[in-house]
Amino acid sequence: MSSKKTQVIVESVFELTESQQELVAQKIKKILFPKNVSCYFCLNPELKGGLRVHFGSVILDDSVIGKWRMVRRQADQEKLNDIQLKHIPQHLLKTLSDWREKTVFSEVGHVKSIQDGVAHIKGLPSVQSNEKILFESGAYGIALNLNEDSVDVCLIEGTERVKEEEAVYRTNEVLTIPTGLSVLGRVFNPLGQPLDNKEIILGEDRPIQQKAPSIISRSPVRHSVHTGITGIDALIPIGRGQRELIVGDRQTGKTSLILDTILAQKEHNHKSKSLSEKLFCIYVAIGQKQSSVRHFMQELKKFDALDYTCIVSASASDSACLQYLAPYAGSTIAEYFRDHGMHAIVFYDDLSKHAVAYREMSLLLKRPAGREAYPGDVFYLHSRLLERAAQLDGVYGGGSLTAIPVIETQEGDLSAYIPTNVISITDGQIYLDNDLFNQNIKPAINVGLSVSRVGSAAQSAFMKRIAGSLKLELAQYREVLSFSQLASDLDSSTRQMLDRGARLTELLKQPNNAPLSLAHEAIPLFAGIRGYLDEIPVNKVNSFVVHLRKKSDRIHPEWQKQLDEIGDLSGEELIQLERFILQEVAQFQKEKTCVP
Repeated sequence: MSSKKTQVIVESVFELTESQQELVAQKIKKILFPKNVSCYFCLNPELKGGLRVHFGSVILDDSVIGKWRMVRRQADQEKLNDIQLKHIPQHLLKTLSDWREKTVFSEVGHVKSIQDGVAHIKGLPSVQSNEKILFESGAYGIALNLNEDSVDVCLIEGTERVKEEEAVYRTNEVLTIPTGLSVLGRVFNPLGQPLDNKEIILGEDRPIQQKAPSIISRSPVRHSVHTGITGIDALIPIGRGQRELIVGDRQTGKTSLILDTILAQKEHNHKSKSLSEKLFCIYVAIGQKQSSVRHFMQELKKFDALDYTCIVSASASDSACLQYLAPYAGSTIAEYFRDHGMHAIVFYDDLSKHAVAYREMSLLLKRPAGREAYPGDVFYLHSRLLERAAQLDGVYGGGSLTAIPVIETQEGDLSAYIPTNVISITDGQIYLDNDLFNQNIKPAINVGLSVSRVGSAAQSAFMKRIAGSLKLELAQYREVLSFSQLASDLDSSTRQMLDRGARLTELLKQPNNAPLSLAHEAIPLFAGIRGYLDEIPVNKVNSFVVHLRKKSDRIHPEWQKQLDEIGDLSGEELIQLERFILQEVAQFQKEKTCVP
């Protein structure tokens, strides 16, 4: 047995007598068990009363100040400062009575160095990965690197207050965020702190880091997410529980697609009386300008879509650690709806900035770099996030979580490290082409490079029927178009392909903030694919489509209702639709507006 003594430091407000010191030493030996214990007694007036015992990195704190700090810590954790004032004294009395007979037992460490938001801590030998760490100054962070005799903590808040040699405490907790219906219509950061100058968000606190649902609890993706964007609903359908990537260069309309998709849920959500029928939206802004997030919120408010949406924002001015936590916080909020039999869709805008924030953290934590200076686990970073999206089986409530990540490319380079990583994780991608955007084809969806691996399984029956050949015709049109610019003479079949493709391209053009119903998408597409628009000049196609939608709403409102509720038309109704379109085309051609 080793003869090395365990050194124990006992702090007190007043000097203890010899008998008191002997009594304290005996109690300490019972706690520590080994016989070789040497106690050193010293004075510390800051304790206000009671004793504080140090041995190694552990503290037994039975002092007045120690118990008060524990009360304050619990109050901060429970957001006591936002409880109504009349309840605060009762709450404090209850908390004090709970702690009156308890000795605060905790591990303590000390800050050896701090640099760029990362604190190097000596001590805390039992700390767990991703555990919340509290600093004496009130700042806190998360433990990321667990070294042999130290811990590297990434600070979340209060970086400027942390000093060297400052005491650091374990909390035995992980980061949580409030969830529930109370988050709807709100803007807050990944810690649940409001950014919209409203009251604090109260709800069911859930850990930010969660496991993905098991294979057994999942169900195949069958129900569609209506985006209101013709090019997506017809060519690249998104299903509930799917993971569909939006990828493209800067300023090609990625966030506009997100906004239109959220706005498209308004009519259905406002009509639905049951919560299980609605689709709740969570928008996660990572590394965006605060002015951009504010504009996004104002657009939602303008179109009355904020009441079923919540925004989680970690702006460019926030720490890298906060940006790293943002998508996990958004996913946790969405999982509340999924796990309670409801449906949610979460947009991560964007994960390329998330990867940059994680790279910054990893370099400061001195983790090994991988390809293109990214750490090797950046793939795991995004895969464990996106795997949380799922359509649950009816036995597990039947809820769904749909994930729409966004990746920004550099000069259209889809083969870069982060784009290829996320493409391999998701169930398809919507690629926005910079050249198409510059040609004023908006949304600038590149049909050839965009795909949905769920496909027609998550598409209405009518759209599935009419859009089957649309993708092929558009791909052939784009291919022939590039060659036709060099040819002086074209045969009739090639000319017809070009004419049809030009009209179909016009049908897919759509302004921002104007999502369409299924009927308004499908009826013009039906006319274009069947060739009923071939005689209408290309520059008049949009005018005719607007006319066709208004006329069909007025004369045949039952089509709109049946497509929204059932998703298909009967054989007799299809014959009526063909007659209606032919009549409207003939009438439109007679008018002066049809003259090119």
